[in-house]
Amino acid sequence: MANRGPSYGLSREVQQKIDRQYDPELEQILVRWILAQCGGDVAQPAPGRDGFQQWLKDGTVLCRLINSLHPRGQGPVAKIQASAMAFKQMEQISQFLQAAERYGIAATDIFQTVDLWEGKNMACVQRTLMNLGSLAVAKGDGLFVGDPNWFPKKSQENRRVFSEDKLKEGQSVIGLQMGTNRGASQAGMTGYGMPRQIL
Repeated sequence: MANRGPSYGLSREVQQKIDRQYDPELEQILVRWILAQCGGDVAQPAPGRDGFQQWLKDGTVLCRLINSLHPRGQGPVAKIQASAMAFKQMEQISQFLQAAERYGIAATDIFQTVDLWEGKNMACVQRTLMNLGSLAVAKGDGLFVGDPNWFPKKSQENRRVFSEDKLKEGQSVIGLQMGTNRGASQAGMTGYGMPRQIL
């Protein structure tokens, strides 16, 4: 990746708007969860947005995280190794992203590799990790470690089954959305074309 200099004008405004979406409180929650989920394999990051980005940048922490959400020995990322080479780091990040999508995160909720590697959109990285945590809590397979209250609860399907009799009974009821004619009458109405009597 090429090193980019400072941005100016509209590019700078857009980047500042993206940077304002970053949530330091959510960062603390995510760090606590990742440390708890991965156990002693992962070191504590430096506080702040840049520390969080440097901690996740090589992809090893993310790969350990996604592997910890699977039964032992069945993790989706087979080989995790720290490397100083940019393409190896980006390859590990993309392995995490593919595994996260297979785990159940929607493709629209997943950040791009460069969002993390270049640190351009760390708020999107936070949203992906938050969705991963919510999904891990919702699965309830016993592999989630930490406090389930750290993440918003995913909605669950609430399927309802009605008998044929109940369905037919509902067809004869006029819903209130249709309006009602109770209490309506034609009292005081005049015939079409007749002048209205004003007393």
